[in-house]
Amino acid sequence: MNVVVVGAGPAGLMAAEVLATAGLSVSVYDQRRSPARKFVLAGRGGLNITHSEPLELFLDRYGSDRQFLEPAIRAFSPNDLRAWSTVLGEETFVGSSGRVFPASFRAVPLLRSWLRRLDSLGVELHLGRTWDGWESENSFRFTAPAVTKQGVRTVDVVPFDAAVLALGGASWPSVSSDGSWQSILRERQIHVEPLRPANSGVAVSWSPVMIERFAGMPVKNAAVLVREVDDTGDVGEISGSESGSRSTATETHIVRGDPVITASGIEGGPIYAQSRLIRNNLAAGHARIALDLFPDLTEAALFERLRSRRESGSRGESSARWLRRCGFSPVAAGLLREVTQNTLPTEPAEIAALAKEVPIRVDAMSSIDRAISTAGGVAWSEVDESFQLHRAPNVYAVGEMLDWEAPTGGYLLQACFSTAHHAASAVHWAL
Repeated sequence: MNVVVVGAGPAGLMAAEVLATAGLSVSVYDQRRSPARKFVLAGRGGLNITHSEPLELFLDRYGSDRQFLEPAIRAFSPNDLRAWSTVLGEETFVGSSGRVFPASFRAVPLLRSWLRRLDSLGVELHLGRTWDGWESENSFRFTAPAVTKQGVRTVDVVPFDAAVLALGGASWPSVSSDGSWQSILRERQIHVEPLRPANSGVAVSWSPVMIERFAGMPVKNAAVLVREVDDTGDVGEISGSESGSRSTATETHIVRGDPVITASGIEGGPIYAQSRLIRNNLAAGHARIALDLFPDLTEAALFERLRSRRESGSRGESSARWLRRCGFSPVAAGLLREVTQNTLPTEPAEIAALAKEVPIRVDAMSSIDRAISTAGGVAWSEVDESFQLHRAPNVYAVGEMLDWEAPTGGYLLQACFSTAHHAASAVHWAL
């Protein structure tokens, strides 16, 4: 029995391993000239493969997608993933945040060991091959780069008994999937939700002064406030749009960390963690977030600090020096000036209120090619419980090309591994 896997990222390689271990003949095709390029790039800063928190809490991180992903993640759990890594020679450890990393902290040693294992199982890798879709119901068509001066491209027609599509999303297109598979599936009447940036920064129209002085600087120990909205009442204070649409803030979501000012907006963990909510608010016409510059202080405590240090300061002290003595970093003070068009309030009470909720208008999510991952993909209604496509029997879709999203912290890779393992196991039993 011959199984074709399209995509040599983590999901595709996991599917290939499960299938080959079961004794099936497996061929993996990928348009890049080296496998798992995004996996390698993501691991340069420390490869976070999963998370150590209790499984019920872990599953909740997938929000409404939990119901679709839960069987696969329970069948190949974070503990199973750690055990798999150990078998490949990479012990894992739990970081201070609960995130799980391989002992080497990098992707390359794990990937090398993994590729050796796949080779020993007889898995064939065909790199530099672009998937062009179906040639027939039981064969795919792939093209290779031009090999002649006339630009003739080699076309391979590959038959299969079953196939696993692991084509990824559309983030980091220079090293991974570019989302071109969407049109192929739509031609077969398979519903694909548009790919959108997830775990993404946001675009903000900063002034030239803000960009020149603070682009690239983190706002240390801040909190990002995003208000969830509905469509029944007045516009919420920080989530309100200037378009005049009517909605009301129902809940404030707060994530602490070190957001980073960029030339085009804001990035960093606290923004990524709320990108789904920000994106949904933007779609509804609500374009504001807020920063709490002193999340460890109440507004009253901050007011008292500002008041007392103004009284103790020298006569004629500048606002910049006063704020600095009160603990405002240069970038924090810069944010206050930015949102007030450089007309800072003079009263401690006004400064305290502003610093606890600095309103920032968001223009859009950052472009999808700057996102860590993508939302959207093959709709859940298009696959069965094993991720087999209803409109393409014996063809399965796994990993990020399915319509789910999750925060960073190991949840992205875990779901990619788990869905691939689940689908490959189903292929094994079906064949």
